[in-house]
Amino acid sequence: MLDPQAQALMQLMIEKGVPPVNTLTPLEARASYRSRRSFTQPDAPEVHQVENKMVVHMGMNLPVRVYHPQSAKLNLALPALVYLHGGGWTIGDLDTHDVLCRSLCLQAEVVVVSVDYRLGPEQPFPAAYEDTLAAFHWTVQNANELGIDASRIAIGGDSAGGNLAAAACLGLRGQVVQPAFQLLIYPATIMWQDTASYHANGTGYMLTKESIAYYTENYLRNREDAQDWRASPQLAESHADLPPALVMTAGFDPLRDEGLMYADALSNAGVPTQYICFERQIHGFITMGRIMQEANTAVTLCASVLRANLHR
Repeated sequence: MLDPQAQALMQLMIEKGVPPVNTLTPLEARASYRSRRSFTQPDAPEVHQVENKMVVHMGMNLPVRVYHPQSAKLNLALPALVYLHGGGWTIGDLDTHDVLCRSLCLQAEVVVVSVDYRLGPEQPFPAAYEDTLAAFHWTVQNANELGIDASRIAIGGDSAGGNLAAAACLGLRGQVVQPAFQLLIYPATIMWQDTASYHANGTGYMLTKESIAYYTENYLRNREDAQDWRASPQLAESHADLPPALVMTAGFDPLRDEGLMYADALSNAGVPTQYICFERQIHGFITMGRIMQEANTAVTLCASVLRANLHR
């Protein structure tokens, strides 16, 4: 059964005439996504400090926002989470995920580095992946200044951000400093998927087959890119020797099965992996805590798992 609160949201969007994302230009879609956040997201909780910084990368400035929890006052080296927002590699920014990053910062007691990676179609694959690696390396290199323990830096994200986090863990495997944990919230793990959940949930639950195609076509340069593990982490030759993971999915999400497939791939490769499915939920629910109680439960669960894996 679909969560009644999710059902009410979808009905409200129909009544308000919110246009499907795939009928909008990327600029229109970004503005629409940004404008809706005040209706669905809780009030922003206060953290100890928020800093807007720039990562100099490939001759460009990559914006990041750094959140410090109250325990930062003690001047201890804290764990951290490099966070990649969702939005189909096309929409979303630091502001659309500000509340979620604040909540994870406070509840997990970690420094959160939120990344404003480049978006398609203006900057297609692999730009967002390269920005993810750059942000992780910058966090490691600036750990002392940021009050971070460089050996306890997790990486995570939701949807497209979960895809980038998973791919980054593959790309960073074997390096001197690699992520200590991966938090994958309803991640996209294989492009142009053909799963049971894609077909069962691809119509009527906000994230549709049409919108998935819109996002994928905005991100990838061509169909061949879909075979690259940096775009489809499920297709990596090996998933061994990767950081421990929490993979979270939603029961009425087209991406549900590929999230489960990825969790199974990690487990089969010997990676300590937890898998949780919020059976009654839709894609994108974790940022909707103003109107969905289970969103707040999911945030608290993510924070609890981060705390258990990073505070040692």
